[in-house]
Amino acid sequence: MRVFAIELWYFFLANLRASYFGGFLLSIFLLTEIVSVPYITRYDVIFLSAVGFQICALLFQFEKPREFFVIILFHLLATGMELFKTHPEIGSWTYPGMEGVVFALWTVPLFSGFLYSAVGSYISRAFTFLKLSYENFPAYYHLWILALLTYVNFFTHHFVYDVRYFLFAYVFIIFFKTKVHFQVYEKVRSMSFVVTALLVAVFVWIAENVGTFTKIWLYPSQLQEWHFVSFGKLGSWFLLLILSFALVSIIYRDKLKRT
Repeated sequence: MRVFAIELWYFFLANLRASYFGGFLLSIFLLTEIVSVPYITRYDVIFLSAVGFQICALLFQFEKPREFFVIILFHLLATGMELFKTHPEIGSWTYPGMEGVVFALWTVPLFSGFLYSAVGSYISRAFTFLKLSYENFPAYYHLWILALLTYVNFFTHHFVYDVRYFLFAYVFIIFFKTKVHFQVYEKVRSMSFVVTALLVAVFVWIAENVGTFTKIWLYPSQLQEWHFVSFGKLGSWFLLLILSFALVSIIYRDKLKRT
């Protein structure tokens, strides 16, 4: 029992270290909810804080250049999706504090790309802090087919049939036997890849509720009165994690074993 408690504690610490960028962003959300900075909008404060954080992470070598490359890639892809999703004719969600924002592109504050980058940053750093490796990983091209279809479906499902259920089935079929090996203390532990992705999706959903509660962004149903984000969003986050994993795998492909 004592060993289990120690392992659980180390597992918590490893995940905390891996999610340091996401934790930083959430703390800024909460801080700017109660403290205003004169002459600068809330969204600009968040953007400048995120940029400053990333610069410090690189200067003090908390983050490696290859990890920073993944964050930039996430930011570009995410900003493209945000521009589409927040367009008035689509209106999947909105940023209610856009008035006077300097660091913005049409309907999107530029900090928003960091929200997705934080997910990629967590996955990337988890490879190091949880000493991740994979067993029975499917053929690599499957991962990229899934990633491409997922990203395209985020756009096309507004106009044609939503293929997310096909994508869910695809994920379960090809990753059914895949296991994630991790080590945070003495023993190497294993977990199903699909279960791991689902658990991470739950934590991202919790973080999303913090974002909407502090009115960083809001879904249409939350404009009049805040409520928890629908559990249905877990599916979207699950698929986004597959996309995120594909991008991070660019720099960690050697960890993906097919034994």
